[in-house]
Amino acid sequence: MEVIESGIGELFQSPDMDAFREWNRTQKTKALVDKRMTEQEAISRFVYDGAYIGTELYGTVRAPMSLMRELIRQGHKDLGVAGQGVLELDILLATGRVRTLDITYIGLEVYGTSRALRREVEAGRIKTVEWSNGGITWRFKATAMGVPFIPVRTMLGSDTLKYSSAKVIKCPFTGQKVALLPALILDVGLIHVHRTDKYGNAQIDGISGFAHELSRASKRLILSAEEIVPTEEIRQHPDRTIIPYYLVDAVVHAPFGSHPGEMVYYYERDEERIKEWVEASETEEGAQAYLDKYVYGAENHEAYLALHDKARLDEIVALAKALR
Repeated sequence: MEVIESGIGELFQSPDMDAFREWNRTQKTKALVDKRMTEQEAISRFVYDGAYIGTELYGTVRAPMSLMRELIRQGHKDLGVAGQGVLELDILLATGRVRTLDITYIGLEVYGTSRALRREVEAGRIKTVEWSNGGITWRFKATAMGVPFIPVRTMLGSDTLKYSSAKVIKCPFTGQKVALLPALILDVGLIHVHRTDKYGNAQIDGISGFAHELSRASKRLILSAEEIVPTEEIRQHPDRTIIPYYLVDAVVHAPFGSHPGEMVYYYERDEERIKEWVEASETEEGAQAYLDKYVYGAENHEAYLALHDKARLDEIVALAKALR
């Protein structure tokens, strides 16, 4: 194939699908075993310094906040990161422990761009490569399909492609331009779901985002869930099981695990707490004070929830029910 154009971005992860397949064959158990554990156990067992991690979905929706807070508590550093997250990736960036970032969008939505990311870039502490939201999903899709790259038309004609590590070729069948996006293999994926059984058969209500793709692109996969339910309940609606058990390494029970983000049908976003982070993150000192209070100052997810008024948590639950 004739390569017409190449992005100038660095390729942080090799799309070696043979190595990924071999790892899954030899390192990943397919046994139907109880995978329930705490955030502390899951993060300490599967995350390590230098790991390339990814989170799923975007904005404040179904964010794996309890898992990310624990990851920060444990001090893991020199991390590679990919995903479309906002809240969870923003607080991670504020710690200064991310070294490479395959970036799609990390902003604060109605509040503007990420102050934490801006500081890391300006200080030269992080290397970034750009992708569109669709582009990063297609990269995970390639891994899920077991191919080292995937031909798409997304990002063509934009500077996003220029600052990525994609390539543009002339299609051998039509002669038209096609973008080739390299597969993206994660060392550890973090996903928050509505419900799962103890084995990791997981279901998501509402928008499923790119949970299907990311779960199949991860060597290790940690799920946090609002509910852990009997397998019989999962089997009543098998068509809703987006993530099957054999992809999962850890199952963590985490009610309000997306807080201060939202969980569709369960609770709305906690705007007051989100705004608290937005204002705190305007300065490095403010971000550190926030982390000292809500992350380091809370030994686990239960302690984090105890820092919040129960009436307020009940209020965002009631609001979600009213909007159904």
